[in-house]
Amino acid sequence: MGFDPAYRTGCKIAVVNDVGDVLATTVVYPTPPENRTEEAEKKLTELINKYKVDIISIGNGTASKESEIFVADLIKKQTRQVSYIIISEAGASVYSASKLAAEEFPQFDVSLRSAVSIARRLQDPLAELVKIDPKAIGVGQYQHDINPKSLSASLAGVVESCVSNVGADLNSASVSLLSHIAGINAKTAQNIYEYRTKNARFKKRAELLKVKGIGEKAYTQCVGFLRVPESKEVLDNTAVHPESYEVAKRLLNEVGYSIEDVKEQRINDITERLQQKGIEAVAKGLSVGVPTLLDIISELKKPGRDPRSELPPQILRTDAMDIKSLKPGMEFLGTVRNVADFGAFVDIGVHQDGLVHISKLAKGFVRRAMDVAAVGDIIKVRVVEVDIEKKRISLEKIFDK
Repeated sequence: MGFDPAYRTGCKIAVVNDVGDVLATTVVYPTPPENRTEEAEKKLTELINKYKVDIISIGNGTASKESEIFVADLIKKQTRQVSYIIISEAGASVYSASKLAAEEFPQFDVSLRSAVSIARRLQDPLAELVKIDPKAIGVGQYQHDINPKSLSASLAGVVESCVSNVGADLNSASVSLLSHIAGINAKTAQNIYEYRTKNARFKKRAELLKVKGIGEKAYTQCVGFLRVPESKEVLDNTAVHPESYEVAKRLLNEVGYSIEDVKEQRINDITERLQQKGIEAVAKGLSVGVPTLLDIISELKKPGRDPRSELPPQILRTDAMDIKSLKPGMEFLGTVRNVADFGAFVDIGVHQDGLVHISKLAKGFVRRAMDVAAVGDIIKVRVVEVDIEKKRISLEKIFDK
């Protein structure tokens, strides 16, 4: 459930399913000046039970703290287990007022589109953020000092690299995400979306060739970056290119495994078996290079692997905290929300992010905070000082002994 906080105009709500399709929307008024808490609780409880909501994603904008307190109280009254998380809504307003959002959700007003984006950002941040000009997300404190053309070109390259590295699920990827895949332009991406809508879901990678605008050349370029988890062909859910399917199967046979073993993830010692036979000798026998062979093995070990799964998990919460409850010495597991030259801002569950000064980010001397901290890092921190009046929280990083 996406929860876009607001005061006077009400909090916009959007419920999405596992692939991001919008199931329901509404507006509730649990925050000042309306304070219609009971009515809001009733509406959201009905949605939670009807659509089996597990997590509520709250935007971190205006009225976020009041909304968090309301949601925390709401969760306590539910019969099913529900958690919440505060999500950065940077760029959400830019997206919701864009031509792309209007085409995607012509039936919704601007604010409801923002709620959908907040819900989807928890499921797949990359798929949502590619819809927004990177400059609107806030990519650094000196971005306005850089040549706009150079900045745009560099950011576009980073986006394409990220999308290619992560890959995209053919049955859930947005048109925007698909258009960043090599060999697919905006028009072809729209054709893929329309084909998927008409035929429910793709059943295998090869079905892409039935999409208008996808010829042999485009298919060869893009298919390695696309996944079909529902396919009976296990390799369709990996980065192994269809041209290398035969090689992958011969490799498995060479070391005494089968495709079924890949599906059940029973090939943990494939590297050891390969080393016993000699990697270079096996690669030569399969007529492929050693790097290609190692890439195939990496994919076979973890079919459907998302490189982002190796990142620390999001911190889900069930209760709200306030800056007034903080005391020096308290320890938290926090998420790095922003990194500046002088330190890192960390979300510890209160409305105000705390600052870990650069001098407290590492055991030794650090020239730049970004050398030892990155947005999304989960770190242990200790409260050093709290200034309630100025809403400042000073933190220090806790290091494992």
